[in-house]
Amino acid sequence: MEELNEDKSKKKTFFYSKGVTYFTKKTERTLFFILTIIMLIWGILIKFGTF
Repeated sequence: MEELNEDKSKKKTFFYSKGVTYFTKKTERTLFFILTIIMLIWGILIKFGTF
């Protein structure tokens, strides 16, 4: 049972191989969610004339 838990903790969220960066599905979703929130806030600030 302990061996299975160790394998899960060793899994990387992203890695680089042969010129390509690979992400896990969870990391990709989190990254794009954060970028979407940033774009939303940026658009609101532009609409109000802050920038």
